[in-house]
Amino acid sequence: MKKILYVDDANSMRKLVKLVLDNEFDITLAENGQQGYEAIQNNTFDVIISDVNMPIMNGLEFLEKLRAYPSSKFTPVLMLTTEASDELKAEGKRLGATGWIVKPFDPEKLPGLIQRVMN
Repeated sequence: MKKILYVDDANSMRKLVKLVLDNEFDITLAENGQQGYEAIQNNTFDVIISDVNMPIMNGLEFLEKLRAYPSSKFTPVLMLTTEASDELKAEGKRLGATGWIVKPFDPEKLPGLIQRVMN
């Protein structure tokens, strides 16, 4: 089973994404970028999904750190966020984001998006 790391400080979003992905993927949850970074040091993931606005370590800081970490340098990363500005998307792309999904999103389409970035 493919492994996904989902990083979001909103408990409701973590529950929703886990509910949507749990049947198809082995999902690990983290509440902020720092917890996400700790998770990648102990596990290998097929895809990482992260929010942008989080306390302790935000999603862009997390993205920059995980791209510098050898085992996650090429792991597909989807940013799942309310942020839709072109500037922030450009910064995410510069830091190595594979894709950008703006909340609210269609939960039924998420598994397909994940499959696409893994291939």
